[in-house]
Amino acid sequence: MPRRALAAAVVALVLPLSACGSGGDDSGSTDASGKVEGDITFQTWNLRANFKPYFEGLVADFEKKYPGTNVKWVDQPAEGYADKISADAAGGTLPDVVNVSPDLVAPLAKAGLALDLDKAAAKYKKEYLPGAWASHEIPGMEGTYAFPWYLNTGPLFYNKSLFEEAGLDASKPPKTYDELFDDALELADKSDGKVATLANVPTIEDFGRYGVELMNKEGTAFAFNDAKGVELLTKYKELYDAKALDSQALTATPESSGKKFLTGAVAMNPGSALDLGNFKKQAPNLYKNIGITDQITSTGKVNMYVMGVMVNARTKQKPAAVAFAHFVTDAQNQMSFAKKVAIFPSTAGSLDDPYFTEEDGTDETRVRIAAASSLKNAVNYTPVLFSEQMKTELRNSVAKALQGKVSPKEALDNAVKACDRLLQQQG
Repeated sequence: MPRRALAAAVVALVLPLSACGSGGDDSGSTDASGKVEGDITFQTWNLRANFKPYFEGLVADFEKKYPGTNVKWVDQPAEGYADKISADAAGGTLPDVVNVSPDLVAPLAKAGLALDLDKAAAKYKKEYLPGAWASHEIPGMEGTYAFPWYLNTGPLFYNKSLFEEAGLDASKPPKTYDELFDDALELADKSDGKVATLANVPTIEDFGRYGVELMNKEGTAFAFNDAKGVELLTKYKELYDAKALDSQALTATPESSGKKFLTGAVAMNPGSALDLGNFKKQAPNLYKNIGITDQITSTGKVNMYVMGVMVNARTKQKPAAVAFAHFVTDAQNQMSFAKKVAIFPSTAGSLDDPYFTEEDGTDETRVRIAAASSLKNAVNYTPVLFSEQMKTELRNSVAKALQGKVSPKEALDNAVKACDRLLQQQG
């Protein structure tokens, strides 16, 4: 992966308050018709080091297709990317076309700096997976504010031998949270608390996949402390008390969870194609008994991480900027990029390509096919307004509930209150 932001939650961004709240397109027009010509700047996020030839080729192809255009490609480091965008937005120096994630788009859209593509580029909407197109919508605002670009998701690995030892059918791993909770309690019971099923506490994506309404429709308040949210956290508390949730889950990192899975102390763990190679080397016995299944979900849809390409609403070259943003994210160019790195295209039909459907005997392909099949109807559960600070508030509240310091209801009420306060500060 080009950077951790693909598989992990991305940085929070708060624009200076002076830029907040104007809403919509301040340049007065979302019209992107007209001749595609002129000079534009395209900014990516930490991609030059690994993919310089790809992007130079992309720019050359576009300039050849549209004579009279000139694209200047700039790349910013991963560190401080949100701050750079914030400074450019405040200073009026935002590039014409910008690589963003949904949470980076939200304040820009609110400040009138992100072009509404439902108005300016509606003809392209059908080219993308519905869940991907919807991922750059902003609660409380009409419109979509970036073209979806590359996606990621991860399947769930499970240890078949641990399931079998507990008398469970290893060919039928849990698919929904109810099945997961039943199996986890069984595994803990049969192993006298030595085998936990999970090593991680529930995150905002878990609440989403459980079917909890995370925010109100207006985007003015969070709602994950409803009865369904409390039900999910209550179930996790049961798991924690029964040792079906690892005792160190409160402080777990992806690395520590991975180690627990490697040693057979945990029965299920999310992962990627790279993990299979590690299992082969470090835990041949686990590798021999590895199962691959979809993420647990009670909604029928898994979670996707998505990157986007936004058009600056104040660009002087709207036809060229929209045409280039579409060009970067069209099916052919996304497919080409997906074959260079472990990501997935957001364009409709691309995931049916043999590259994502046909086994070739390698572990990498095995995981790629499992992930691709689950992405077709995936959604981005993390609310675009949910910042890193909010994730910390939720995690701390969840930890208190699991430790029995507060009730699940009280924990989620506190988390929602803290997150709503942070939301008001965003402007």
